[in-house]
Amino acid sequence: MNGAKFSVWLRLLWMFLKVNVLSPSGPASIGFLYDEAVGKIMSEERFVEAVGFSNVLPGSEALKLAMFVGFSAGGIPGVLAALLGAILPPTVLMLIVAALLQRFQQEDWLAGFVAGMSPAVAALIVVVAWELFRAGSRKKIDRRVLLIAALSAVGFWFAIPSPIVLLGAGILGVILFGRRGFK
Repeated sequence: MNGAKFSVWLRLLWMFLKVNVLSPSGPASIGFLYDEAVGKIMSEERFVEAVGFSNVLPGSEALKLAMFVGFSAGGIPGVLAALLGAILPPTVLMLIVAALLQRFQQEDWLAGFVAGMSPAVAALIVVVAWELFRAGSRKKIDRRVLLIAALSAVGFWFAIPSPIVLLGAGILGVILFGRRGFK
């Protein structure tokens, strides 16, 4: 076995363990994973592509993103290492949370706790969305980028399923940007 490949697999395992322990929510983990992966194991363009495709395909975005990043950096063994790192923390944490919720489900303070978390989760999603928008359009923000963002927001506002909105945005990007993208 090549030591360099093994090192990449360990890095993927550690990266996804760290991301999933320190930011267990889906949208928040994307920003953290961006910091961990871009420039170290993949380019910014490849990362934005990974996030886009993980949102278009059905299933868990976090697991699809782990598979994409793992495969890009380390092939099939990289997928397995990234998936292990992505699955282990939330599984253990969810078992702990489920046991605690079962124990405290009748307590009044629990409803207040959940009500207090809801606006913070909404704010977190807005911040992550802004960071992804900036990362995806850093080279040039022009009317085409703003048009795609506005049309996507309208699509989400009217509850069009996110894979359809993202697919439409990709098609519109091909039409508006052609082969050259942001260049």
